[in-house]
Amino acid sequence: MVAFAGWSLPVQYRDSHTDSHLHTRQHCSLFDVSHMLQTKILGSDRVKLMESLVVGDIAELRPNQGTLSLFTNEAGGILDDLIVTNTSEGHLYVVSNAGCWEKDLALMQDKVRELQNQGRDVGLEVLDNALLALQAQVLQAGVADDLRKLPFMTSAVMEVFGVSGCRVTRCGYTGEDGVEISVPVAGAVHLATAILKNPEVKLAGLAARDSLRLEAGLCLYGNDIDEHTTPVEGSLSWTLGKRRRAAMDFPGAKVIVPQLKGRVQRRRVGLMCEGAPMRAHSPILNMEGTKIGTVTSGCPSPSLKKNVAMGYVPCEYSRPGTMLLVEVRRKQQMAVVSKMPFVPTNYYTLK
Repeated sequence: MVAFAGWSLPVQYRDSHTDSHLHTRQHCSLFDVSHMLQTKILGSDRVKLMESLVVGDIAELRPNQGTLSLFTNEAGGILDDLIVTNTSEGHLYVVSNAGCWEKDLALMQDKVRELQNQGRDVGLEVLDNALLALQAQVLQAGVADDLRKLPFMTSAVMEVFGVSGCRVTRCGYTGEDGVEISVPVAGAVHLATAILKNPEVKLAGLAARDSLRLEAGLCLYGNDIDEHTTPVEGSLSWTLGKRRRAAMDFPGAKVIVPQLKGRVQRRRVGLMCEGAPMRAHSPILNMEGTKIGTVTSGCPSPSLKKNVAMGYVPCEYSRPGTMLLVEVRRKQQMAVVSKMPFVPTNYYTLK
């Protein structure tokens, strides 16, 4: 167990990190992610509130559709990444990172007060629910709803293994066809126990979660993106809503929108190498041996049996196939810029 953002969290259970990782890819793992901040944004001006803080087009979300978005500051830096769902119950359901709990909550509460003082109809409620993440395939046995009708980034409230009032969202952080279940606290242990009765399912901790998300090319806030990286530098331009780009009405738009048209100094890329694994803070060098960037996340990939990483390099070195050097334990070794995800994702989309 490790201390994280005021919680005590499991790094790994009985199985080794590698076994747990591969079990997730081949079968199914259950992750307790109850440490995440879950909030409800209420009132008729809830979309106005959210759009004053994030880069995404929240107004265009259909009922029970969600999107990954970013809180940004006026300098264009990323304050956090979050998932916003437009629920059919008349509120926005927001999940953001535990490490940014106080910062995110203050940001949203300050904006709520500001809008309320202008006579706007808006409110915020912190949800005390637990949050369990696992693959969709093992959930079908516990719900009456047909999960084939719940594609990637959509959400519905249902009874799950006898626990009513659960919000099931088809999303996840492993690259697999995952769901996150927001469950009332009183039913959380019952639900986890019921899920674990399936022999396919094993508990998995933070170590596997980190290597799984890295194979899927997904960012970890504080490592791969932070207040000093913009969405364009972080290769997250797709989160910027088309209407929002045109209106330039989100925090930092004056910095971010010109970066879409021009060139940015650096960009987040994937890297692969043989030999010793690349780790966060490993220097990235060009073939002449000049330092050009830094690794932000790295680990051996259990699925590929190669080392994978992500980091920032100047634009001219960001093309897949570009050969670079990474310094690991004071030794230089070859690395190649690689497309992400490193391992193909299995998101369930209705074609």
